[in-house]
Amino acid sequence: MHDSESDTFSKKDKRNEYCELLEKIGISAEPEKFESDEVEKSDYYSKYFSHTPAMVTNHGCIALKGTNIDVIQIIQKG
Repeated sequence: MHDSESDTFSKKDKRNEYCELLEKIGISAEPEKFESDEVEKSDYYSKYFSHTPAMVTNHGCIALKGTNIDVIQIIQKG
């Protein structure tokens, strides 16, 4: 490690990481409580087609302020 680097780091989840990225481009966003939105309670993909994955990981939702988009859900497929 270099002397200029910190010895500690703060662990961030995907919701906080994306909120920080959105803040850098001028979009106000905040992470929502995990599994609190209705969009997280339904199926993500149909399993009737061959190109859709059977396993999907939910990383939570982000609420946007001052835009026409209310919620962004972060999912990982595969």
